[in-house]
Amino acid sequence: MMNHTPSPADIARWNRLALDTTMLWIEASQVIWLRSLRIAAGGKLAEREAERMVREKLEASWDLGWKLLSSPSASPEASASRSVKHYRSKVRANQRRLGKG
Repeated sequence: MMNHTPSPADIARWNRLALDTTMLWIEASQVIWLRSLRIAAGGKLAEREAERMVREKLEASWDLGWKLLSSPSASPEASASRSVKHYRSKVRANQRRLGKG
């Protein structure tokens, strides 16, 4: 078995992925909280938000699957990084939208 010492570039990429993943977790938590408030308020706005939430989750999952299948990454780290970036863009868009009202 070979002993492989990761290069500084490898370590930097994995550290970046860890930071991006942590940020996704924080941002998603904020969106969950904002959506919960909106849905708890009830009414048509809550109904639309619940429908939107389900639709967006299905679309985001489908889009990511298609991206990863149609253009495979060279490494597991690259695939994970692409996945986190994909979801972070969706979560941040919801964070901006929900934070306005």
